Amino acid sequence: MFNGFVPEGIRPWIYLVFAFVFQLSGGIYFGNLSHMVGATSLMREDIQMIAMFGVVGVNMPFPFLFRFKLRFTNRKLLINAAVVIAVCNVLSLYVTWVPALCLISYVAGFFKLCGTFECFSNIRLWISPKQDFGVFLPTIYIVILGAVPASSWAAQWLTVTLGSWQAMHWLMTAVMLTVVLMVYVLTHDWRFAKPLPLISLDWLGCVLWSAVMLEVIWLFTYGEYYNWFQSVRWCQVLIALPVTLGVTVMRMRRVRHPYIDPKVWPHARLIPILAMFFVAEMMNATPHALQGALTGSVLHWGQATTRNLYVYEFLGYTLGSLFTVLWHRPLHQKYTRLLTVGFACLLMYQVMMYGYVSPQLNFARLALPTFLRTFGYAIFFSTMTLYLKDLIAFPTFFMALTVSGFIRNGVAESICSGLYGYGLRRQIADTLARGIHPDFSGVLMVGIKQMWGVLCVVGMLVLLLMMLYDVQPVRATMLRMVDVRRVYRYVSHHLRR
Repeated sequence: MFNGFVPEGIRPWIYLVFAFVFQLSGGIYFGNLSHMVGATSLMREDIQMIAMFGVVGVNMPFPFLFRFKLRFTNRKLLINAAVVIAVCNVLSLYVTWVPALCLISYVAGFFKLCGTFECFSNIRLWISPKQDFGVFLPTIYIVILGAVPASSWAAQWLTVTLGSWQAMHWLMTAVMLTVVLMVYVLTHDWRFAKPLPLISLDWLGCVLWSAVMLEVIWLFTYGEYYNWFQSVRWCQVLIALPVTLGVTVMRMRRVRHPYIDPKVWPHARLIPILAMFFVAEMMNATPHALQGALTGSVLHWGQATTRNLYVYEFLGYTLGSLFTVLWHRPLHQKYTRLLTVGFACLLMYQVMMYGYVSPQLNFARLALPTFLRTFGYAIFFSTMTLYLKDLIAFPTFFMALTVSGFIRNGVAESICSGLYGYGLRRQIADTLARGIHPDFSGVLMVGIKQMWGVLCVVGMLVLLLMMLYDVQPVRATMLRMVDVRRVYRYVSHHLRR
């Protein structure tokens, strides 16, 4: 699909850069959350909820991705995704109504994944000529996970340098339009087969499952603000959650082409996989809830200081993904052993931070714990996805990715952050009642240390179970990536039937 004047050697790199740019984009940027609270009339919970809509939006296109690819050309999909994201970035600057901002963030996240998938689907054989998922998935997670700290670092740097949180939105708008221009000039429309119609897509199912996720996120994002069960509005959403879930499940069982096939759920090892994802997210949520409270409210560090931690996060995500490739391919070791290594790194972060909680903590000490946390999370994230691919057949694999995203994409982090906030408040109240410290900073520091101590104990118990549960993978060799033409034949036969 590239025009003839584009050198063949740089074509894959162009798509790799496009994929990284798409991952940097969004409707709301986490690095700007505190600045947006100060510059707008929105509460911190409102900004977090808007950002979570974007995270949920990233998770929902998985069952539709190949259908989009078989209907539209790659050129059109990339141009449309970049244009939509650019428009969402501009709208986010002028829209002040929270529901509208939530919808904008959701749409931006939806097309963010669509653009990323189109880039990686074109260069999959360049990344792994042997069509090996053990190489392909960890490699793309270098881009996906590495873009998270890169986006936050860029947003904070631009905000501090230019004095406006809007700078990141304008930058990403310009970058997206540059992508549109490059795709328009460097490529042309090309098809390998007749386009298939977009029928039998369960859009309502996508909306219902999104509503279930967002209701859970809302409950734990606004729980502390509304004082949990003491609020009528919070209780109304709590009652609406099982109703929405029941309607969604009933509809999933009755429609011919559900958004998530019921065949995905009966897998014996799917629930343990979801439980492991939840545990990993529980350990990875502490930087936002506990470390942020320590560096901001106790040590009074500014964002000009804390944004340097994003460099160590980027290194941890990159080296963790590369270590996963080394473990699976040249070494050919077990999944569970690598999961144990990844979780041990996550636990080491908790233990080190428990010992570092002190008013004399300096910035240099946080470098190693931050690296270990992101190194272990990249290992855990990549390996669990590989194990899921080894377990689930291709026709339902992308649905299984969406199911795992119910835990990974915002829900588990929101639940853990809400519970950490509630537990921290209870610990602070207990410390104040005991009169251990005369000032609030000391009381907060004691509460943070107690919460980290509880996490260390829980993490050690989980690590012990993982060390005892040492099993062989489902298959001796990883399944190969499916060719797009094979997917076309499968979907075409399905539609004719």
